Amino acid sequence: MPGPDGWDDDSDVDAQGVPFRPMSISEMLDGAIAGIRRRPRTSLGLAVGISTVIQVASSVAAYFFIGDDAREEVTPDVLMESLGAQLTLTVMGLLLSAYGILVLSGLLAPILGRELVGMPIAPRQAWRDARPRLGRLVATAAAVMGISLLSLVLPILPFALLIAADAHPGLSVLAGILGFPIGIGLMVWLYLLFVLAVPAVVMERQTVRGALRRAVALSKGRWFRTFGTLLLALLVTVFMGFFALRIPFLFVQLIFFGDSSGSDSTMAALAVDTLGRIVSWSVVLPFDAGVIALLYMDRRMRREGFDLDLRTRGRSVTAISAAPSNGPENGDQSGNGDQEEGFIDLWRTGPLPARPGTGANP
Repeated sequence: MPGPDGWDDDSDVDAQGVPFRPMSISEMLDGAIAGIRRRPRTSLGLAVGISTVIQVASSVAAYFFIGDDAREEVTPDVLMESLGAQLTLTVMGLLLSAYGILVLSGLLAPILGRELVGMPIAPRQAWRDARPRLGRLVATAAAVMGISLLSLVLPILPFALLIAADAHPGLSVLAGILGFPIGIGLMVWLYLLFVLAVPAVVMERQTVRGALRRAVALSKGRWFRTFGTLLLALLVTVFMGFFALRIPFLFVQLIFFGDSSGSDSTMAALAVDTLGRIVSWSVVLPFDAGVIALLYMDRRMRREGFDLDLRTRGRSVTAISAAPSNGPENGDQSGNGDQEEGFIDLWRTGPLPARPGTGANP
């Protein structure tokens, strides 16, 4: 039964199945899946759009850059000769997918946040909540990726320079032995340190720099927990994205195009492969994005007692939830705007900005 403040006193679990308290790793993974199941049109719709752009771009690049011979006949010799190009394209595809996950985590964070506090979710709510910070969301995701990649490249740079200068092989090997582990370690460490900046820039209306600082503050002392959570999410993604969901499409390729050669067959096989990647990544992208968003909420509750703070503000949260939303029948814009700003105000840190006509102090 709901208590006098509007919160359910008998359970700390909302209708989504995500506890409104600090969550375990398994609860965050389950919560991300539940978010997809409860809002399939929103989560999968956004994921399909992002995945289609990424995978079609990857396929077009593969068709034109692997080489003329590969477009005419796919044989082991040709594939081995184009191995460098294939590896480059694969890495580019993975980087684009990682960037898409970051952007999607910012778009889905308001949806999961609204469900977490029991607020209504209107159609296209994710877009309305994220639109005022869409530019900063894109920039923050790019900053997180850029910092991570730069930390990988810098330790490897001496190895590349020694190879280019045809230096002594021993120096090149030493630079590689030292540079690659350091670069990979720095990349992983900094990515996990800053990844929470993406939902923060949307939920707290932060600047890019402010979101990066917030991510560091939220991640302090919890790096290994973040690592374990995202590692488990990655394992699920690899299994579902690279194996389970793509197996039917791989069978189609083998059955219909396994012994074929020529440009038309290559194009058809590439189209089937692209469709398979779009389908698989459209399912796993919102899962990874949802885990990142729930990690952010878990950190707010663990470090700042966000759940306890909201429980003490239960009446105001209930009032926000009951605010009239914009509907086509009455054309009321004010109620929906008040509700959206009220929801964002719950997540802000520091003084709230004054609203026009309220006379509030910033």
